[in-house]
Amino acid sequence: MKILFNVFLIFLLLTAFVPPFRRFLFHLLVGRQLVKEQKKYNRAQQKPSGRNGIHVDHVPPQANETRFKGGEYVDYEEVKD
Repeated sequence: MKILFNVFLIFLLLTAFVPPFRRFLFHLLVGRQLVKEQKKYNRAQQKPSGRNGIHVDHVPPQANETRFKGGEYVDYEEVKD
């Protein structure tokens, strides 16, 4: 039991006070998955471009039309107290 405690204590001290060891642990635990997710995101962001490398986003014609065609003019009077 004492050996297990000593190993745990050494591991804790290394983690707390040795930055290269911390970076190595981070790389083992999180780094690989982080790199995979970054590559996946970059692949999703790369869209195939049109001819000659030009990409044009087309706006559907319904986007410019609105149901509101205008309104009536209403006279008003300014009331001062």
